[in-house]
Amino acid sequence: MFKQIETQQSRLADEVYRQILDVIHLGGIAPQERIVQERLAKELKVSRTPVREALLRLEQEGVLVTAGRSGFKIRELSTDDVRESYQARGAVEGHAARIIATMRDPSIIDEIRAVIEREENIEGAEAVDYFNANRAIHRTIVEQTRNRYLLEMFDIIWNRGISYRMFAAIERLDLSKSLGGHMALCDAMERGSPEEALAAMLEHIEDGLELQFEALALLDH
Repeated sequence: MFKQIETQQSRLADEVYRQILDVIHLGGIAPQERIVQERLAKELKVSRTPVREALLRLEQEGVLVTAGRSGFKIRELSTDDVRESYQARGAVEGHAARIIATMRDPSIIDEIRAVIEREENIEGAEAVDYFNANRAIHRTIVEQTRNRYLLEMFDIIWNRGISYRMFAAIERLDLSKSLGGHMALCDAMERGSPEEALAAMLEHIEDGLELQFEALALLDH
């Protein structure tokens, strides 16, 4: 799953952190599977120090939880966790939509539309692919604000949303439901009204929360 790290251009702990997240995004770590720092360091061919630093960072961000001595596993999300994460998304992404609307820059809207068209062109994909497509679309919106603090908060919130339970739940529904409405959201930002853009983003995120709750209810029965 993991590749030997050879880069000297970034801190090893940052590269280990990125690789762990990538493997989780791709579904390479099973639910309840223990991530052991010694084993991971051997696979990456690096010392345990950067691996430990990356794992502790992921624990601090809420992606992982401890699982025995020197071990971690992906954090499972409760219903309250899901609700709170969507509320936090509304705060960050809603404000990002307001900023985009006030910028009135056609090139920004064109960039967002291009990403939407590319990411929504999914056929026969799995839940993790829809998660990543949604993330790419919403991250582009936040990224286009040129506000690095908003983008940092976005990444933390979405990284915490990585949960096998959420993937398994959404697979019980029509996966195409997890995408949609993005072009209408883009239209709202293009019209240049901050209030309309904010309202459109909040409504879009609320729709996603309702879909997630619907999926979790099916999974629990």
